[in-house]
Amino acid sequence: MIFIKGLILGFSIAAPVGPIGLLCINKTLQNGKLSGFLSGMGAASADMVYGSIAAFGLTAISSFLLKEASVIKLVGGLFKCYFGVKTFLSVKNLKSAELSSDNLLKDYFSTFLLTITNPMTIISFTAIFAGLGIVSANRSLLSSSLLVFGVFLGSALWWLFLSFGVCFIGKKSNESFIAVVNKTSGIIILAFGIFALI
Repeated sequence: MIFIKGLILGFSIAAPVGPIGLLCINKTLQNGKLSGFLSGMGAASADMVYGSIAAFGLTAISSFLLKEASVIKLVGGLFKCYFGVKTFLSVKNLKSAELSSDNLLKDYFSTFLLTITNPMTIISFTAIFAGLGIVSANRSLLSSSLLVFGVFLGSALWWLFLSFGVCFIGKKSNESFIAVVNKTSGIIILAFGIFALI
């Protein structure tokens, strides 16, 4: 079924821990599982946007994004550098900030912007869809919609699993461990940002 394939694909795409995953881990340790989950949902939403462009064959939009890829990646690189430095300098931890929910929308939109500023994602989706044979020239609106919704839900399931898992581990960790995680995550995210700029 096309929905199940999209579900598995969405989970698989989200699972590798990159800069977005590290940022979500850090948000969970700082502000609790809801903050981490909503940060992940920002990434899932951006994936859904690019998945929709690929699934519905919106070539005009994809051509524009690829044409302006350098500018978009520059913005994304700067965002990554900013969040890398911010994460490195974090001093909060799960035990002192678990109930903080003032910045949940900020958490969501920050990862949405970080993910949406990687236009090469659309090439990945197009290649994966074509390679797995889950889209075709005569696909219906319903099948494309089910595919995109499956990708989104699969990604959401991963972020739910990650945020709750990190929250569980964080509650059993001391402050020095969390500080090491913050600094390590910050350095890696910053490195991704510098790489994108180069």
